[in-house]
Amino acid sequence: MPQTHHPVISSTGLFTPKDSISNAELVASYNSYVELHNRQHAAEIVRGEILELQPSSVEFIEKASGIKARHVMAKEPVLDPGIMAPRWQERGNDELSMMAEIGVKAARRALERAGRSPGDVDAVLCAASNMERAYPAMAIEIQQALGIDGFAFDMNVACSSATFGIQTAADYVRSGNARSVLVVSPEITSGHLNWRDRDSHFIFGDVATAVLVEDSSIAPDQHWDILGTKLKTVFSNNIRNNFGFLNRADPDKANNPDKLFIQEGRKVFKEVVPLVASMILAEADRLDIDPAGLRRLWLHQANAGMNRLIAQRVLGHEADDDESPTVLDTYGNTSSAGSIIAFHLHSDDLVAGDVGLICSFGAGYSAGTVFVRKVA
Repeated sequence: MPQTHHPVISSTGLFTPKDSISNAELVASYNSYVELHNRQHAAEIVRGEILELQPSSVEFIEKASGIKARHVMAKEPVLDPGIMAPRWQERGNDELSMMAEIGVKAARRALERAGRSPGDVDAVLCAASNMERAYPAMAIEIQQALGIDGFAFDMNVACSSATFGIQTAADYVRSGNARSVLVVSPEITSGHLNWRDRDSHFIFGDVATAVLVEDSSIAPDQHWDILGTKLKTVFSNNIRNNFGFLNRADPDKANNPDKLFIQEGRKVFKEVVPLVASMILAEADRLDIDPAGLRRLWLHQANAGMNRLIAQRVLGHEADDDESPTVLDTYGNTSSAGSIIAFHLHSDDLVAGDVGLICSFGAGYSAGTVFVRKVA
C-alpha cells in the first residue's frame, strides 16, 4: 500500500515497577533521616554552622504536589535512612541494561496492542530525561533487544522528551524516511532524585512508556490521527541537573547537591503555566481547533496545581477528572512519561472524532504539544 505520509499513533505501551512507596512510608523514612542528622550534628547546629533539618509530612507533600505514591525500581534502599538512593548490582556489558530492559517491556506491549512485530518497525527513539550511559545509545540497545532492523538514537529534552520524540517520529513519517517508529521513554527518575531534600524528595517515580507512530496506510483500525505537533524551548536555570562526565574535572564538587535534580519550584510554577497555556492556544488556533471543544487533555504529570491552571486557561473553565485525568497521584512525576501514561490509561473510552491533546513541559524550559483525533 502506498505511503500516505500522514502520521498516526497506532498504540502505546506501559511498564510499571511492582514496588510502590506511599507518602506515609516516604515521610517515615525521611523523618528518621532528619532525626539522625540533627542528632549527629547537634553541636554544629547549636553553633550555627549548619541548619537544623525540618521534618516532612504527608499533608505537606499532598498539598504541594497532589502526589500520594510513586513506583520505584528499588524500594528498600530508597527508604533506608542510611542509603536513600536506589541500589542494584551493575550489569556487565553483555547483559541488557536496566534502562533498556524496562524500555523493551513497554515497547513490546505497544507492538502487541497494534498487532505489530519488530520486523515492521523502521526506527527506535529513546526519549528520556536521563540516559544510563553516554554510548552506545540506549535506543540502539533497545533496537537490538527487540530485533529491529533500521536505525535508532537517543534524545533528551527532560520532561518534554516523549512529545519531542513523537514529533520527530511524525516528521520521519511525513518525509517518507520511515513508516513505523517506536518512541520509548524509560524513566528511572529515582536515580537523579535527592531523597534527602525535603522540598523534592517526594516528586519522582520510575516507569517506562512506548508510543508507536506510523504512517496511516499501515495503521490498525483503531488509531489516533496526529493533527499537528508543536515544540518550544526557552532557556532557564530554574530546573537543573549538573551531573555529567565532566564532573570528574572538579572532584571536590562531583557529589554536590546540584549533581542531582534541583529546582526553584515557585519560579517554575509562575513561568511555565502561562508559557504552556499560550503555546497550546496558539497551536490550536493554527490548526483551527476550538480549545474549549477538546475532549480530553493528557498533560504532563508534575504538579496538580499547574495542570489545573493550564487546563482552565485552555478550556475556559475548571477541568474535571474526565477532561484532564490525573495519574500523578499514584505514579508521581515520571518526567517525560507522565503525559503518555495519562494517554495510555485514559483514552480507550473516547469515540471516533474526539479530539484531544498530549502535552508535556519541563526543564529547559521545554514544551511539546501533540493534537490527536480518535479514528474508529
